[in-house]
Amino acid sequence: MASTKVVSDIAGKVWKIEAPAGTKVAQDDTVLILESMKMEIPVTAPRAGTVIEIYFKEGEVVGEGEVVAIIE
Repeated sequence: MASTKVVSDIAGKVWKIEAPAGTKVAQDDTVLILESMKMEIPVTAPRAGTVIEIYFKEGEVVGEGEVVAIIE
């Protein structure tokens, strides 16, 4: 199966990683939560699969449009 990129729609700080590498996720499951302007915004899986890699750690800043994880 091909790899799929999980992309952030907004810029923010990684508040919590909900699905670390190795976690099986369904479509629309939360992979990680970003904090932006005092709001918590979930970044969700575009399809079902297994999280292969998370590119950011909690506390790191993510830019809009950046790839935050890979699902296979």
